[in-house]
Amino acid sequence: MSDMKDLRLLNSYEIFDYTPEMIKESMEKNGGKILMKGILQKADTLNQNGRIYPLAVLAREVRNYQKFIIENRALGELDHPDSSVVNLKNASHVVREAYIENGTVFGTVEILDKTPSGAILKGLVESGVKLGISSRGVGSTRKQGDYYVVQDDFQLICWDYVSEPSTPGAFMIPEGRRIEEGDLRSLFNRTDRI
Repeated sequence: MSDMKDLRLLNSYEIFDYTPEMIKESMEKNGGKILMKGILQKADTLNQNGRIYPLAVLAREVRNYQKFIIENRALGELDHPDSSVVNLKNASHVVREAYIENGTVFGTVEILDKTPSGAILKGLVESGVKLGISSRGVGSTRKQGDYYVVQDDFQLICWDYVSEPSTPGAFMIPEGRRIEEGDLRSLFNRTDRI
């Protein structure tokens, strides 16, 4: 048996609720910018695919993510790419705030309407399309009974806007292929989806 960890691209979904009135109010209040607030992720919650993100792991990653927020580099994409890297040409939004309270990660996201993907995201939001927000990270899981627990090697990459969630609550879809520990810049393609 090898001691090599089986690192995978991991995603976690939440529905990001907003109303057209909230968008209009945000634009009026923020000089035309759309800032959206909501739940980004939940800790210690069994997701529909049977995965749990422990509070200690998620809290650590939210703390680590503050550096990206402070440096104005907390970018995300529209739809999950099959990559462990945020591609600048596909950036649609920037996370302005992320904090954890009672096991729930809350955040504020600004839509980058001057980028191609951001303009699409703005159009979807203004049209009232219901979107989800989804974490993207790399790590391994361990089976524990009927579910999987995300391990301490998890590294948060970003939060992306996605269309996948169709019902309230969280659900997750594991993606990726085996990558060697430390090789977090590996690219994934659609055929790698599990």
